[in-house]
Formats: sequence, structure tokens, C-alpha cells
Amino acid sequence: MNKSNIQELIDAGRGSVALLMGRRNAGEYFDLGLRGLVGSFIVFLVAITFNAFLPAIMGAQAGIENPAVLTPTSAILMVITLFAIQTAFGALALRQFGRLDGLVPYLVADNWATFYITALSVVLMFLNVSPEVSILMVGAIVLISKINIARLIVTLKPMQIAMFLIAQVVGVLVGLMIVGSMLPEGALGQ
Repeated sequence: MNKSNIQELIDAGRGSVALLMGRRNAGEYFDLGLRGLVGSFIVFLVAITFNAFLPAIMGAQAGIENPAVLTPTSAILMVITLFAIQTAFGALALRQFGRLDGLVPYLVADNWATFYITALSVVLMFLNVSPEVSILMVGAIVLISKINIARLIVTLKPMQIAMFLIAQVVGVLVGLMIVGSMLPEGALGQ
């Protein structure tokens, strides 16, 4: 499957919507091989880089300087560290299920979903949607997407999906403890 980058972007957007809607054919929109994994990592890096620089851009536009915000480089490194630890815990769970073959397809779909969810959160911010509503909306979309990726792309059973998501939450918590211990005192303005 050799698509142009634009076509891959469009197809992955359709696939992300299909995942959100719970369509069984959602996997058909993604390149679930190693080439697709590389493309999905690129858009994942674009999304986290944009998110890292957005507070500085928005603060500069509003004339606000916020010392409580991490530098963009620190924010990117923090997200990559959390992503790596979360992925490792997810891989351990998949290994326990005998489904390690589902790791690459999971990462492809999850990275693309992250890209489009980031775009949605930026749109909500520019539309001046209240932060509380945005967090609830984006949180629900993330949860639905993760469940449907595990269900439709990796084809896990309901109990495996629950254990897989728990493993990822534990991975994020462990990652937050590790990252938090590496941050200098007062890095977040506390």
C-alpha cells in the first residue's frame, strides 16, 4: 500500500472518525504495517510539538508570560517519556494475552487518533469553548477511541480491553512519577 502523504492523512482522518463511531471497517483506513507506523509517529510528533509550543504562542498573542508552563522542549520530552512508558506497559499486557502482534496496529491507529484529537482540542480552544467542557469532550473522545482501537483494530476481548486500558493507565501513572521526580523544584510554578 503506497499512498501519498495527503491521501494517508485523509484516510487516517476517515479511520479516526470510523473508530469514534465504532465501525468494524475502521482498520481499512489505516496502513497498519511498519510504513504506517513511521507515518503515524511523524504526525504524533507534529501533534505533541504543536501542543508544546501552543501555550507560548497563545501567551505571546495575549501579552501573557506564564512561568508555570514548561519549556516546549521539556514538554515534548515529558510527553515522549510518558508515551514510551505507557507503550511499554501496553506491550506487556498484549504479551500476556499472546497478542503482541497487535502492538504496531494499535500504535498506528492511536497515533493518528492523537493527531486528530489534538486538532479538535485546538479548534475547541479557538472557538472559546470553556476548558471544563473541552476536557470532558476530549476525554470522552479519547476513551471511546482507545476502547474502539483495542476492540476493532487489535480485536481484543472485553476483559482484555479493560486490562489493557488499566495497564496503560498504570504506565502513565508510573511515567508521571518518574517525570515528576526529574523536574526541578518549582518547575511548574508550585
